Amino acid sequence: MRTLGIGLYWDDLTVGEQFKTLNRTITESDIVNFIGVTGMVETLFTDMTFGDHGGGPMGGRVSPAALVYTMTEGLLCQSTMQTTGLALLEVEKKVLGPVFAGDTIHAEVAVLAARATSRGNRGIVTTMNNVMNQDGKKVIEYRAVRMMAGRPAEEA
Repeated sequence: MRTLGIGLYWDDLTVGEQFKTLNRTITESDIVNFIGVTGMVETLFTDMTFGDHGGGPMGGRVSPAALVYTMTEGLLCQSTMQTTGLALLEVEKKVLGPVFAGDTIHAEVAVLAARATSRGNRGIVTTMNNVMNQDGKKVIEYRAVRMMAGRPAEEA
């Protein structure tokens, strides 16, 4: 019987390939829970009267960039790495704009490199991940290097 929901194998990816994830709306509860569990109780995230004009210095309930990044990784885990993602090896990230409660994000991903490791049925995959909001604006970009499983021999 075939198992559904398995992620991508490194040897099925090609350099230049692009795809996007499903959307995810960032909620007030997401922000409150994230700052509570991580201890990121920065005034920027907890005091909506902070700043000159009320509504916080950003003009609304802003999400920590770490929350937006990890939500994006969750979208990728669910769609591309379930059972095939073995290790996150490196991340280089730039935050380009704020994400507020009520904003909806998705990732647009391009495969930059994919190669076999020296042993085992696994490979190293490098991607550029652009986190986009509902207006099509890039809010975070990050390059990720991951170790991923190869297609099992019986499926090749």
